[in-house]
Amino acid sequence: MSRYLYGIDFGTTNSAISIYDSEQDAIVQTISVPSILYFPSKQEAGKPLISFVGHEAIEQYLADGMSGRFMKSIKRVLPISSFTHTHVLNKKMTAPDLVALILIHLKAKADAFIGQECTKAIIGRPVFFDENNPERDQLAQKRLAQAAELAGITEYKFQYEPIAAAFTYERDILHNERVLVADLGGGTTDFTLMNLSPKAKGILNREQDILKTSGIYIGGDAFDSSFMWERGTPHFGRGLLYQSMPGKHLEVPLPLFHNITTWEKMNFFNSNRIRNEIEGFYFFSNKHPKLKNLLTLIENNLGYQVFRQIEQTKIALSIADEATFQFNRLGIEIDEPSTLPDYETIIARDLKKIADCLDGFVAESGEHLNSLDTIFLTGGTSMVRPVKALFEHKFPSVKLQSGDNFISVAKGLAYSGYLFHG
Repeated sequence: MSRYLYGIDFGTTNSAISIYDSEQDAIVQTISVPSILYFPSKQEAGKPLISFVGHEAIEQYLADGMSGRFMKSIKRVLPISSFTHTHVLNKKMTAPDLVALILIHLKAKADAFIGQECTKAIIGRPVFFDENNPERDQLAQKRLAQAAELAGITEYKFQYEPIAAAFTYERDILHNERVLVADLGGGTTDFTLMNLSPKAKGILNREQDILKTSGIYIGGDAFDSSFMWERGTPHFGRGLLYQSMPGKHLEVPLPLFHNITTWEKMNFFNSNRIRNEIEGFYFFSNKHPKLKNLLTLIENNLGYQVFRQIEQTKIALSIADEATFQFNRLGIEIDEPSTLPDYETIIARDLKKIADCLDGFVAESGEHLNSLDTIFLTGGTSMVRPVKALFEHKFPSVKLQSGDNFISVAKGLAYSGYLFHG
């Protein structure tokens, strides 16, 4: 029996794999990559598709002049039942096929580190892939399981991501603590209330320590989408009028702009029909330069670069009170200053959804929260200042802890081997 176990956190923005060595009772390595795929446009007929993952995908995509097919936030399509497949250079690819490419990449790196193949893993999942539809939630887990099998993982169990984060935090505590873990990622926000103990790591069954779990399918990507809608889409023609017939003017349809505010839609937005439609609006708006920007955006696959600048603005506002969203390429010129209050207003609706979920979690937890010792924040979105302020306001007398924002879940999953003994 192998001494190794993998903890795999397939995330919306980043994915990670942690290697647990049972002989050392320790994590010996954690590998993290952006959850990004790139398929070059130049492929050999009849040969398997060449693809790149993570940082290599970004580098190759830029080196190829942003041609080919670039995909981000693939996790978000897992619960979408209407997404059956997409064609990548005439090859049909399902959601499990796409996810498997990232898992294969991570597993190959981990196998190379330990010098052997490991086929046993604990795989993370959010508390809810879809909080309103159990069937879509089950579909997402089924697809994730299929992806794991395609990647050569033959033994696997699923663990809630916030529970995994709790186990990582537990490794560093010196006394018993009741902890509220908030795992805020790119696509999901999850809460878990647990009793943790420095003496508990050898206990096989931890069910009695898990007091409450909840979550919502919203995270940092939603913040970026809201920012793109408010500060980005006006530069691509939102609000413009076109002449539908002589003497009659209508607003360019809003669905065009909804399709450039989320990655899972932008991935599949570039089609002849869409381009022809936009060209019509461009012509009947007297060739307005902002609609030319929209054509340039989709024809040159500039979405990644635009969203990267939006993300950089979000990161800058996590440490400063002002930042500027700038994008200048191929005639598109955006220079949008934003203050922290501006940003908080832009994400207010998304933040309220998280706050409402937290309020419901608190109400349902009841007296269990009376003896709350710590709130442990993890995930990249936990660094957004209005998010942190939400917890400070809700729990003014409880200490906030954070750490390993991008790898704490993967490490905790690797510490969850007890699930194989359940």
